[in-house]
Amino acid sequence: MRHLKDFKFIEGVIRAGSIRKASEDMNITASALNRRINRFEDEFGYEIFERLPRGVRLNPAGELLLHHIRSNRSDFARLKSQVADLSGVRRGHVSVACSQALLPYFLPREISRYRGEHPGVTFSVNARDRVAAERELTEFASDIALVFEPLTMVDFEVVHASAQPIHIIMRADHPLADCEEVRLRDALRFPHIAPSEKFAVRVLLENATRTLTSADVNPLIESESFDFMRHYGQWEDLISFQFPIGLDLEPGAGLVSRPLAERDVAPGSLLLGQLRGRTLPVASARFMRELVVSLSALDN
Repeated sequence: MRHLKDFKFIEGVIRAGSIRKASEDMNITASALNRRINRFEDEFGYEIFERLPRGVRLNPAGELLLHHIRSNRSDFARLKSQVADLSGVRRGHVSVACSQALLPYFLPREISRYRGEHPGVTFSVNARDRVAAERELTEFASDIALVFEPLTMVDFEVVHASAQPIHIIMRADHPLADCEEVRLRDALRFPHIAPSEKFAVRVLLENATRTLTSADVNPLIESESFDFMRHYGQWEDLISFQFPIGLDLEPGAGLVSRPLAERDVAPGSLLLGQLRGRTLPVASARFMRELVVSLSALDN
């Protein structure tokens, strides 16, 4: 506990990359900050920073210390949450890393419902791609991840998996709008907009086209914003691709969505998970359980 202030200073230096820049960010003199770091290293018994000509960086001992700091902070947050529960006060903080598709509709609905029952709980919600979400779990920067197709599963403990077929979004008068489902080769014959290759939707489309001889993903516009792609059809007659959990097309928008045939394109796997082996704070664990219930209802 007595080193909590030191930990704050150490993390400030890590973020800034130099003691001088960190001192400016934290409104402390560089000499005072340097003395504080030196004193901590003396008590710790090891240096934690490499001193470079233009700054500092963590050495291996410092990397281990950083993991300890983040782990202890997580444990302390869980302890405070549990103590608050003992007193009947429902407090805590929930941090979520999620794919963009969850931001417009699903998570606002779920968080507002949860806070309606537990108004003392605060949230941080960050849009992250698959790689960044997994990294945030291992760094204790996020408690929960809700992402499509994580690239690795070493540290990702899956709590719930939900299948999401890819939909195409198009104008209501588009030639494909009357189809109950759309074949991939038919969709790709029309001008289209697509996400960049780091997103699961694009990966699944590219994988599917390997078995097709007459179709390629060849977007006229490529974007990292699904919100942008979802609405672009209002301005130009291009189709776009998205998972349905991120769709709630307004009647006045003049847009419709149809699923791609699953015999052409495999559904995406929306995975709800946490860091393997970690015990979540009470508020995060409760919210996770509610997400499982809501995702299960969508699956049925």
